[in-house]
Amino acid sequence: MAKIALFGANGTIGSRVLREALDRGHQVTAVVRDPAKLTERHPALTVATGDVLDPASVTAVAAGQDVVVSAVGGGDGPGHVATIAPAAKSLVEGVRAVGDAAPRLITVGGAGSLRTADGKQVWDAEGLPEFLLQIMHAHGDALDYFRTVTDVRWTNISPAAKIEPGERSGTYRTALEDLVTDADGNSRISAEDYAVALVDEIEQPRHVGERFTVAD
Repeated sequence: MAKIALFGANGTIGSRVLREALDRGHQVTAVVRDPAKLTERHPALTVATGDVLDPASVTAVAAGQDVVVSAVGGGDGPGHVATIAPAAKSLVEGVRAVGDAAPRLITVGGAGSLRTADGKQVWDAEGLPEFLLQIMHAHGDALDYFRTVTDVRWTNISPAAKIEPGERSGTYRTALEDLVTDADGNSRISAEDYAVALVDEIEQPRHVGERFTVAD
């Protein structure tokens, strides 16, 4: 059983991570700005008020935890630019301040920086709308920052090119830098299976200090 502090527990991915972790018997502290908006109830769930962009707030909830998970998003493109990379820096600073007992840090990443079959990156595809490019590059900037961090045990998990609510199969494929696709070139994962992969990484750490990606 792990003690997990989860930022972004109200979101599409965060809510699935919350349910997956609780179903597996972990203790979860859901860190939200407005506790009234979190409707999940469970004996192993604690709700705390916090701000992922405030390092002191991160430190306060990280102390005593085994893992801090961030599934925060930013809504639209400008929202991601204002949230994702600043949150990465706040999370690292906040976790670092815990000291020798600092928990691991696992963050939800993006698919934009993954390599495609032609050797380019997902965000190099023609015709992508500006808001999507902003989201992709916000996650890319956060990843670039994580890769400079050596004193916090971080993991960044990129989803497939398409992630949306669906079914929980409990199975997925992984890679490090390459977009995972099927025989037809499609790359997708359900939010439920993404949550399975994330909680698997909590239970059996395999990617400390690196990014990996998951797809069905």
